[in-house]
Amino acid sequence: MSGRRRRARRRKSNVGVKLLIVGIAISTVAFLASAVGGLWVWSVASKAPDVLSLKELDKGQNSVIFAGDGTRLGMIDSDEVRRPIPYSDMPESVKQATVAIEDQRFYRHDGVDIQGGLRALVKNVKSGGITEGASTITMQLMRNVFIANPKRDYERKIVEAKMAIDYERENSKREILQKYLNTAPYGTNQGRTAIGIDAGSRVYFSTAPSDLTLPQAALLAGLPQAPSDYNPIQNPAGAKRRRNEVLDAMAENGAISADRAEAAKSSGLQLDPSEGLFDRREPLFLDFVESELIAEYGFNTVRRGGLKIYTTIEPDMQQAGLEAISSVLEDEGPSGALVAIDPETGEVRAMVSSQSYAESQYNLAAQGKRQPGSTFKTFTLAAAVQQGMDPDNTYYESKPLSIDDPVYGPWEVATYGDTYAGTTSVAEATLASDNSVYAQMALDIGPKEVAEIAKKMGVETKLDGFPAETLGGLRIGVSPLEMADAYATLASGGIHRDPVVIEKVVFPGGTEERPGRSDPERVLTEPEAAVVTDILRRNITEGTGTGAYTGCEGQAGKTGTTDNFVDAWFIGYQPNLATATWVGYPESNNISMPGVAGGTLPASIWNQFFTNAEVPCEEFPISEEQIDWADTEFEYSVSGEEADPDQGLDTPGEAETLPSEVPTAPEPELPSIDQGGITGGVSPDG
Repeated sequence: MSGRRRRARRRKSNVGVKLLIVGIAISTVAFLASAVGGLWVWSVASKAPDVLSLKELDKGQNSVIFAGDGTRLGMIDSDEVRRPIPYSDMPESVKQATVAIEDQRFYRHDGVDIQGGLRALVKNVKSGGITEGASTITMQLMRNVFIANPKRDYERKIVEAKMAIDYERENSKREILQKYLNTAPYGTNQGRTAIGIDAGSRVYFSTAPSDLTLPQAALLAGLPQAPSDYNPIQNPAGAKRRRNEVLDAMAENGAISADRAEAAKSSGLQLDPSEGLFDRREPLFLDFVESELIAEYGFNTVRRGGLKIYTTIEPDMQQAGLEAISSVLEDEGPSGALVAIDPETGEVRAMVSSQSYAESQYNLAAQGKRQPGSTFKTFTLAAAVQQGMDPDNTYYESKPLSIDDPVYGPWEVATYGDTYAGTTSVAEATLASDNSVYAQMALDIGPKEVAEIAKKMGVETKLDGFPAETLGGLRIGVSPLEMADAYATLASGGIHRDPVVIEKVVFPGGTEERPGRSDPERVLTEPEAAVVTDILRRNITEGTGTGAYTGCEGQAGKTGTTDNFVDAWFIGYQPNLATATWVGYPESNNISMPGVAGGTLPASIWNQFFTNAEVPCEEFPISEEQIDWADTEFEYSVSGEEADPDQGLDTPGEAETLPSEVPTAPEPELPSIDQGGITGGVSPDG
């Protein structure tokens, strides 16, 4: 053997020895490292919480609001779109695609896939980076439902693995896959994140999961790994590559054939992004409902979601109200609002504002605080009847007033046009909406008593109990909702019920509650309510409210107009529905509507609403019980018969007849209140 060959053999032998030594060293280090690593892994795993005793993170679902007829009005706004669905509503294509791309051995491991983890490790080493994760579907589920704000580190993986093994001992693969598909993130569109397969289907394809095509199902299955990177709206090319990876994985896993995978890969993304997932019918009403829910249950409960809220609103009546307002008011003119309440239940059937939600989120029907004009006289009339004043046989002098009351001080009151009826009964003064008579009545009855009966009937605005309030001079004003509620007390025969907009709330566990309902309270006796209603019934057939009358004998109501035609009202009712209508400019209390009195536009809206809604005509029963009227004289009242019609007004309100031939009658301007003393001018009433 030559020296060269011997030297070569020696070099090979030396290399072999070195490799052997290195191998032994590496093995020793690996053994020691594995031992130490094993102890560390065991230490971390032992700290994992008991998954069987943990409470899942309450991700809930979106709260949905329904109308009285069961149709959906919309969802309560949220940063997430989520609605868990049953396993049976999840198509096989979604299940197969998810398993193929996320966890091919899902049905063959016990929560942790050792083989899959090693495969992922090899791929990551070859690529020089992390290209494939080792988390199983069960491990991802642990992260989704049990770990808040999870960290991206090895300890989290170990904890997830331990929890996944424990979880699989007590839960079937079907239960795990269903829960995963209901909690996985599928990306964000229009600022809202889709959580769960149902949300993903609707956000990207505007369809239910059961109607997804194979390419669509594959696209969704590829999103949870990196929802932002693969978002098909923001990154169509990346989303398509990821979708095709899913289709290849499905073919490799035997879920579909290679030919079918190729055919699906050749299709486009088939996107149809939802533009109206959070679209809401009657958004002003929904905002009001949400505020009521928050007041009842708190912000966190409402925004966490999962509630089904059934409201009292009737879409047909709501539409009838919108049509009534739009048919009467011009686009460039004043705004209008309407509220209709069922007197027997207090349930709000319609809440309408003419302003669009885009124009203003201010709910005129529920939030608008406006001066009520002569519609407030009804409370004075009710208080008077309750104190035993017979409206048909109690008389006052209709005349210019300059009173220096010992309690409330000086007060000057005049009627619109300075026309007076002389001696007139309370009933006739109501039909004429005579300010001078009602001013004297308020002092006789007591302004605080008038305020008290108004509150009991449904007015929630703070009242001061000043005389001017009887003529509509309030510091703050009232909303159409309050006034409809108050007049509903008369419609129900003197029983007040708080207004209700929520029929019931169904919580995620199935528990039902009926919030906002209080016990009915009798405010007036049935005969007292009947007397007031009879006068207001005459007012709608022969007084200032004839423009509202639809021909139903059971209708009653009162007009109201404030100084300089700033606010105009008509509030009327039948036994089965009480409705308040208001017209004005919401942006200011100083914009006049020349000629627009309560008996004109508001009365016409009321008429159109009852006509459009086809409200059945109902009449009030005749009360057999009689009222024992008081024998005492009231301080400002006078004795004697009514004045001759030739004195003052020829007929109630005729002197103020508007071009529309709707009669009007007087009403004061908004009075100023100064240390209890009140001064006032005049304004029209229609």
